[in-house]
Amino acid sequence: MVSRYSPVALGGVALLFAALSACSPVEDDTTTAGTPASASADACTPSSLATKTPGKLTIGTDNPAYEPWFSDNTPSNGKGYESAVAYEVADRLGFQTANVVWTQVTFNNAIAPGPKAFDIDINQFSITDERKAAVDFSSPYYLVRQTVISTKGSKIAGAKSLADLKNAKLGAQVGTTSYQAITDLIKPAAKPSVYNNNDDAKAALENGTVDGIVVDLPTAFYMTAAELDNGVIVGQLPQIGVPEQFGIVLDKGSPLTGCVSKVVDQLRQDGTLAVLEKTWLADTGGAPELS
Repeated sequence: MVSRYSPVALGGVALLFAALSACSPVEDDTTTAGTPASASADACTPSSLATKTPGKLTIGTDNPAYEPWFSDNTPSNGKGYESAVAYEVADRLGFQTANVVWTQVTFNNAIAPGPKAFDIDINQFSITDERKAAVDFSSPYYLVRQTVISTKGSKIAGAKSLADLKNAKLGAQVGTTSYQAITDLIKPAAKPSVYNNNDDAKAALENGTVDGIVVDLPTAFYMTAAELDNGVIVGQLPQIGVPEQFGIVLDKGSPLTGCVSKVVDQLRQDGTLAVLEKTWLADTGGAPELS
């Protein structure tokens, strides 16, 4: 992994995040996608919240923790969009930085049924009805588009439509909406490859095992600019229905869900999420669309 998400590493990709409708701060009425609940200010304090460790907030995420969502594979440094969001949530709940504890949790384990080893988990989890049967979600903190990436000279580098991808060998990380986008939207003739993480998927692309992989748009910009030799964004997949949204994951029925959703709503409404996007996520203007 490149250790820092910077203009140099990105080869000139700007750090200002374009206000695209698909990847802009969530509008005020989108909270229905998560598991919102009313929460009084008195109930949303460290002394009132039933956290795993009294007085501390335990936050889970995967290892590796990928750029630009995190930086240097160190969630605790506050750098990267999701790390910064996590610390904003903790701060507004009243937890000082010293009382924030990070724990490693794989993507699939975080959204599986059963008790959790964390209070909240932030790791590019798209909010879906299927997942909501097993876990709670906060109000959404990011709108996302799935994107196909490849390398220059590949047979799909010039693809303009979903039809152009029908005979492609594609792959994505296990359990993700990126993989679901391949099976449900692209529907290639060959069964897509599945990988434990994006590093494995990227390696398969580099060695020619697959023609392309699907990731979220900010990850697509980072990978093609900073990690892949001759990486190219083939195109964003069409948005169908309700925009895909990222939410913070909590245990099913967690007493923290209402408070966390309330804080995320505040961060959206006062413009904090927009500022963090501009600080940590790449400018997505000009990314091609697949018809």
